[in-house]
Amino acid sequence: MSTIIKAIALTKTYQSGSTSHQALRGVDVEIERGEFVAIMGPSGCGKSTLLHLLGGIDKATTGQVHFEAIDMAGLSETQLTQLRRRRIGFVFQKGLLLPMLTARENVCVPLKLDGVAAAECAKRADAALEAVGMAQRANHRPGEMSGGEAQRVAIARAIVTDPAVILADEPTGALDSVNSLRIIELFRSLVRDHNQTLILVTHDPEVAKAADRMIRMRDGTVVETVLFSHADRLTKTAAS
Repeated sequence: MSTIIKAIALTKTYQSGSTSHQALRGVDVEIERGEFVAIMGPSGCGKSTLLHLLGGIDKATTGQVHFEAIDMAGLSETQLTQLRRRRIGFVFQKGLLLPMLTARENVCVPLKLDGVAAAECAKRADAALEAVGMAQRANHRPGEMSGGEAQRVAIARAIVTDPAVILADEPTGALDSVNSLRIIELFRSLVRDHNQTLILVTHDPEVAKAADRMIRMRDGTVVETVLFSHADRLTKTAAS
């Protein structure tokens, strides 16, 4: 495998008036192509902040993020927007689907933003919905779906551009245990069958065990890396 994302000495400080909060404190992370990585830790440990920096949603105070060997700090806002749209798929806890659009129309959104013709949008959206088992719900709106179904549509939207990396922030946090398991099984199939690279933030140790590797964070730092076998059994623990 080759490195697809490399973060070097990342720090992130948020300033509010005279008060500052250091969310990340010198974090180093390396993600390999085709790897499923879980980032785990308690609330406020910096895991979502790290995910946002890796995906170019936010910028580090100091440090570097290299995406496919490109230093993201050197990109213009237009270039960064194009990179996120074409090479990174995002899945959030509540899906963030547009309620007035059908499943197919929601999945088409990133393609339309990139200038893809309507007929091609629909074709690719239907293929993405088929991949997540939601083809039969293509004409339904989010209000007509269960939470698990809506999250599958959000995943279809994330993969429709054939991104290099999918970033998922607590994607099972609003789901019951049955639907959580289905979503994690879907993510594993994307990694296994499509050589997809997936970085997932979670506070749930059972969700984290589905990954190839878990990065545990505390107080803005990486404190431990845990490797899992393909059977999701603990094989090795290495202090960061």
